[in-house]
Amino acid sequence: MPDSLLSKSYIATPEALAALLSRIPSGPGVRCAIDTEADSLHSYKEKLCLIQLACGEEKVIIDPLSIPDLSPLVQWLQEVEIWMHGADFDMTLMRRTFDVIPERIFDTQAAARLCGEKQFGLAHLVESNFGVVLSKASQRADWGKRPLTDKMIEYALNDVHFILELADRFVATLRQLGREEWFLETCRDARETVLRRPLADPDQQWRLSGSGKLRSCGLNYLRALWHWRDAEAQRLDRPPFKVAGNVDLLSWAEALESGGNAELNSRFPPPIHRRFHKAVRDAREAEHATWPQRPPRVRQDRNPEAEKQFEALKEKRDHLGRQLDIDPSLIGSRASLEAICFEPSRAEELFLDWQRQVLSL
Repeated sequence: MPDSLLSKSYIATPEALAALLSRIPSGPGVRCAIDTEADSLHSYKEKLCLIQLACGEEKVIIDPLSIPDLSPLVQWLQEVEIWMHGADFDMTLMRRTFDVIPERIFDTQAAARLCGEKQFGLAHLVESNFGVVLSKASQRADWGKRPLTDKMIEYALNDVHFILELADRFVATLRQLGREEWFLETCRDARETVLRRPLADPDQQWRLSGSGKLRSCGLNYLRALWHWRDAEAQRLDRPPFKVAGNVDLLSWAEALESGGNAELNSRFPPPIHRRFHKAVRDAREAEHATWPQRPPRVRQDRNPEAEKQFEALKEKRDHLGRQLDIDPSLIGSRASLEAICFEPSRAEELFLDWQRQVLSL
C-alpha cells in the first residue's frame, strides 16, 4: 500500500485525477512543469509509466498504468503552458502514447543553452542555481514496477520541483540578452521536429549505424540476426540491447559475410541458441534475389568554391558563438552549414529565422 509520502502525491484512479484537475486552474495563462518516466531500460516495448506534474502548490505523480483514460489530463495540457527539461524524449513519448503533443511546450534546457550555460543537465542547473544536490539513485529504476518506493517518488518529484523557478531565471536572462524570441522559435521548431519525425519502419530498422560497410551478403545476415534479436527480446520482454548489442550484430554479420562463424554467448539457454543458429542457417540458405541491397551512394562532385565558402561560414559561426557565449552548434549545425554552401536556396529550410539573422544569410 502507498505510504504517507505516496498517498499525498500519487494519483492512481480516475476519481483522484478528476479531483486534481478540479483543484488546479486551466487556460493559456497557467504554467505547469511536466516530466515523464518510461521503462525503456526494462521492457521490450517502451511505455509511459509516470507523469510528474507541478502546478502552483500541487506537485503530484500521475500513474498512466493505473488510469485507463487520461484524456481529461491531455485536454488540460492542451490549454496550459508546459515547461519541461530536455523535452524531446517527453514529447516523443506523448506523441506515441496520446497521438498528440500539446502546443505550448517550453524547454528549460534550450533556455539554459541560449543563456550560455555549458553544463545544462537538470541536476547541474539545480545545484548551481539553488545549491541542492539531486539524488541519482533511481535514475535507472524500473518505473513499470509497482508499488513505487518513497525514494523513487522523491526522485520523480524532484524532476519537476525546480523547473518553473529555473524557467523564471532563464527567461529573465534571455530578455536581458534580447534572445527571448530565439528561445520561443527554438521551442516551436523542436515540437514540429518531433511531429515530423517518421515512425519506425520495420523494414529499415535493422540497417544499423555501421552497416554501410557490409555487402549484400552481410546485410542479409544482419537482417536475419536483427529479427532474431527482436523476437527474443519480445519473448523475454526485455529491451533488445539486453539480448545482444548492435556491435554484436554487426560483428556476427561481418564474420558470416567473410565465411566465418557466429557464436552466441553461453549464458543463453539452449532454446535461444537453437533459434539463433536457425536464423543464421535460414539466412545462409536464402535465395540471393532476396538479399537486401546496399543503398545507392550519392556521389557529389567536388565544389572547391562551396568548400571554401563552408570553411569561411564555419569560422564565422564559431566566432559568433564565442561573441555570444553560446555553443556555436546552436547557431547552425555543421551539416546545415555544408548543405547551404552547396545549395544556398535551402537557407529557410535549414535555419531558423534567428539563426539566419545572426549569420546574415
